[in-house]
Amino acid sequence: MCGRYSVLPAVKTSRSKTGEILLAGLKEAHYNAAPSQALPVITNRQPERLQFFSWGLQPFWAKDAKAVKRSINARSETLTEKPMFRALLRSKRCLVPADGFFEWQKTEQGKVPHRIMLKSEELFSFAGLWDEWTDKQTGEVLHTYCIITTEANELVRPIHDRMPVILSPEMEALWLDQNESQEGLLSLLEPYKADEMKAFAVSSLVNSPQNNLPEVLNSL
Repeated sequence: MCGRYSVLPAVKTSRSKTGEILLAGLKEAHYNAAPSQALPVITNRQPERLQFFSWGLQPFWAKDAKAVKRSINARSETLTEKPMFRALLRSKRCLVPADGFFEWQKTEQGKVPHRIMLKSEELFSFAGLWDEWTDKQTGEVLHTYCIITTEANELVRPIHDRMPVILSPEMEALWLDQNESQEGLLSLLEPYKADEMKAFAVSSLVNSPQNNLPEVLNSL
């Protein structure tokens, strides 16, 4: 799964349009982005605009805010099997900008957090799904999202058996394309190239989402 990541306004720009949109609209650094927080996304409905949705998918059909457990991840292998995700794959896709993510490796000494990013340290995007839920009593609309995961590549596998789907700049445009076929979309959901990524152990400060500090990014 992917339960923590980072996205910074001053990160090296990417070759994609996502980088331009993020750098123009993101003012606050998220060193330790965590579920339930309002975080930047770019949707297929408004591909030119940076929006802030709550991480943890709240399906539109939920009777109330606590009726279902919000999903922070969706497995790529079962997207077409689960009605909730299948419908969103067709109509509500998003890019989730990031410059790195965290996974915890099980060791004899306990779980050790690792930061995983591109060797270039450029911004990239996770493939995501989004939805909107309306509180029938107040009329308030809640926009939420989840991150799609896939099997880990050779770099991530010793740390964790899953990793978020990372999209190249070319794939970002296809993921937001309203006319892309389901088969075409599913073909994008593959592990990222291991030889273009790096991983290193970081401080246990990242264990608490309250620690939104630059120090959580430092290697040990």
